[in-house]
Amino acid sequence: MRRIFGSVRSRATLGATLVVAVALVAAGAAVLLSLRSNLMDQAGNEAQRTAQNVVAQLAAGKPYDQLDLDDESPVQVVDANGTLVAASDELERISGTATDAVKPQPSSGGTGTGAGADDDDDDSGRGEAGEIGEGTEFSDGSATIDGESADYRFAAVPVEAGDRGRLTVYAGGSLDAEQSAVNTALTVMLVGFPLLLGVVAGVTWLVTRRALRPVEGIRGEMAAITASEDLARRVPVPGTHDEVARLALTTNETLAALQTSVERQRRFVADASHELRSPIASLRTQLEVGVAHPELLDLDGAVEDTVRLQGLAADLLLLARLDAGERPGYARFDLGALAREQAEGRAEVTVEARSAQVAGSRGQVGRVLTNLLDNAARHARSAVTLTVRREGEWVVAAVADDGDGVAEADRERIFERFVRLDEARSRDDGGAGLGLAIARDVAVRHGGALTVGRAPAGGALFELRLPQAQ
Repeated sequence: MRRIFGSVRSRATLGATLVVAVALVAAGAAVLLSLRSNLMDQAGNEAQRTAQNVVAQLAAGKPYDQLDLDDESPVQVVDANGTLVAASDELERISGTATDAVKPQPSSGGTGTGAGADDDDDDSGRGEAGEIGEGTEFSDGSATIDGESADYRFAAVPVEAGDRGRLTVYAGGSLDAEQSAVNTALTVMLVGFPLLLGVVAGVTWLVTRRALRPVEGIRGEMAAITASEDLARRVPVPGTHDEVARLALTTNETLAALQTSVERQRRFVADASHELRSPIASLRTQLEVGVAHPELLDLDGAVEDTVRLQGLAADLLLLARLDAGERPGYARFDLGALAREQAEGRAEVTVEARSAQVAGSRGQVGRVLTNLLDNAARHARSAVTLTVRREGEWVVAAVADDGDGVAEADRERIFERFVRLDEARSRDDGGAGLGLAIARDVAVRHGGALTVGRAPAGGALFELRLPQAQ
């Protein structure tokens, strides 16, 4: 069962069919009850009219044996003691009234014969004129007239018949029409409802299939992309401009972002391997020369290569943690004090740092300032300036140098990983091209930004913006 209804199409079809079935059953029951109630009221009204006709005759003082009784409907006239005093001639059996008697009992007030008696008969049953009573009551029962049995709705109408006392006339209205109509409606519903439910299920199945066809296309393309590992492929976007189309667009955006991330990781691995190979090869060469010719061993060069290799490994480790989504810890610290601390021992750096509180990782922000100062010192002619100031809700740390500056076309490219401009291609002086990339990543993860412009002295001006701690 779980496998049968394991698809969205099957569940949607089942759900729609169940909803329509419940609605049809409720509507059908309401229709049947309303139809039966209306037809019962019609039968009751018919019975009441027949009874009131007899009541009018009794109220006028007409004898029992001269009453004009409907031979097609069961009619009884019962006195206050519950004795039948008049009834339809063809009445053979009756139930649901005050008495099941079908033949009038002889009484001192009249002959007790039914309708159709001769006018010359004894008229001792004639009484004085009376009044029609109020308060018609209804009941259900059955009767047999001239050998035909049927169900009836009986109306009981009282009448004050003068010296004959209080009489009650029972007249029946046939329920054949009600039963026939209800049975016909029920038959139509029993036949029509399954057909209608079948149509609903079929239409829902087809519509759902058509609506989910683009989803199946997206699924198939995603499976193909997974199997081929070709992230350049994209899923088809239907032209319906609906939720499925938006799903396809979002999926393609996700694939594009994933492709960019994978390509970035591949370039990162390739560039990292290339950058690591150079100092390792240089260090190995110096060590091999030192083994073969100890007098030629360049210890200073070996130490420099080892330090450079250590710094590169630390940069790569930090980038890996940032790419893995490492969030900076929340700690308040004084960016002005941190700036003075990072500039300490740098003779070429002039510090103008005001006290300003920021939040985040003090170590990572300190690494940003160190990278900016190292970059400025590498390109400056004689002086580097470090300032910290407040600008509204931001704290700005600016590092300016008096070098040649950064061309406007390169002001975004220098923040890419392993990018070194022409004047900084030297691996000894230019670094690995990771410092500015790390600085921007850290700034963004702290809710800030890192930009480069032109300094007043003509060099580069790097501005680190961080939100002021609340």
